[in-house]
Amino acid sequence: MLKDRNLKVALVHDFLNQYGGAERVLEVLAEMFPAAPIYTLLYDSERMQGKFAERKIHTSFLQKFPRYMRRNPKWLLPLLPVAPETFDLREYDLVISSSGAWSKGLVTRLDTVHIAYIHSPMRFIWDYNEKYLQEDRQGWLGFFIRPFLSYLRLWDKLAADRPDYLIANSKYTAARIEKYYRRESAVIYPPVEMNCESRGINYEKNSRKPLTEKYFLIVSRLSPYKKIDKAIEAFNKLGLPLVIAGTGKQERYLKSIAKSNIIFLGWVPDEKRVELYADARAFIFPGADDFGLAPAEATAHGVPVIALRRGGAKEIMEEGRTGEFFETATAEAIVEVVRKFAEKEDNYDRKYIAESAEKFSKERFKKEMEKYIENVVSAQ
Repeated sequence: MLKDRNLKVALVHDFLNQYGGAERVLEVLAEMFPAAPIYTLLYDSERMQGKFAERKIHTSFLQKFPRYMRRNPKWLLPLLPVAPETFDLREYDLVISSSGAWSKGLVTRLDTVHIAYIHSPMRFIWDYNEKYLQEDRQGWLGFFIRPFLSYLRLWDKLAADRPDYLIANSKYTAARIEKYYRRESAVIYPPVEMNCESRGINYEKNSRKPLTEKYFLIVSRLSPYKKIDKAIEAFNKLGLPLVIAGTGKQERYLKSIAKSNIIFLGWVPDEKRVELYADARAFIFPGADDFGLAPAEATAHGVPVIALRRGGAKEIMEEGRTGEFFETATAEAIVEVVRKFAEKEDNYDRKYIAESAEKFSKERFKKEMEKYIENVVSAQ
C-alpha cells in the first residue's frame, strides 16, 4: 500500500487563482496526500475563498510581480513556460502534477516519479488557436502573437514528454493527448461530490430577483469557449428562467445581453450549490469541454443535462435517460432541444440519473488513483 511506502510526495498545480474543476481534483489529491506541499505558479488567497488555506504552498517567481499582472496571467505569458522549471523538487520521491497547461513541464531528478494528471492539452494553442485570437480581439497584435503560439506548441509538446506517466480526465482528453503529444495515457475520471447538505442561502443580494420558480441552470466559468452567450441568446428567445452561477472575464458582456428572465448569482460556494440543483429543471452545458465536472455534478444530484454532443459530455450522459444532446453550439439548436426536453420532462427518473453518476464518485477516484500510483511506483 502507498501509505506503507513512506514516499515523500509533492503536488503541483498550474494556478491557484480561481476555483473550478481542476482545483476540485487537486483538493482530492491533497486529501490523499495530507503531508504533501503544493507548488503553484500563482496563488491568490482571496480568489480561492479559503481553499487550501491550511496547506503549505510554494509559489514561483511570478508571485513577485504586481497584483494586476498576477490577476491576468496573459501579461506573464512569455514567462509561464519557464516558471515550473524553477521549482526545486529534488527531495521528492513522487511528484503529481495537476496540469491544464504549464505544470507538466516541471523538471525532476532521474529517480523521481512524475505523474501528470492532464485536464486538457492547451486549447488556445492547439485546436482553438484561431478562435482564441478572434474572441480575444487581438487585432493587429495577432501578427506578433501567432509566431509565439507556434513556439508554445513546440514547448508544450516537449513539456508533455517530461512526465513519466500521463493520466487523462476523459477518453476525449486521452484522444487529444494522443493527437497532439503522441503519447498514451490512462483515463481516470475526475471526482464528483455525490452528496451535499443544504445549509440555506439568500440569493437575492446577488441577483435581480429571488428564485421563486423552477429554472434551468448553468454553473460555469464565464469564459468564451464555454459558449454561455449562446445559452443566453436561446433563453432570451424562450423567455424561460435561466440561473447562471459563476464568474469570469465575460461576465460584464453576458449580463449586458441578458434579458430579465436570466439571473446571475456570481460565485456560489460548493456547499450551497445543492439548493440550485434542487429546483433546477435541467442543467445547460452549451460548450465542448474535455470532461465537464459541472454536468457530472448536476447528474449526481439527479438533474437532467442538456449538452452539446461533443467532448466529455458524451461520456457523462445517456441520451434520453439522463439528458438530451444538441448538435451545434447555436441559440437555435439550444431553443429546439429545450422545447424537446420540456415535452418529455416528466419522463425523466431523477433517481436513475443520480445513480448513473456513481462512476464519478470521489471514493472511486481515490481508489483508481491509489491503484495506478501503486502500480507505477512498484514498477520503478
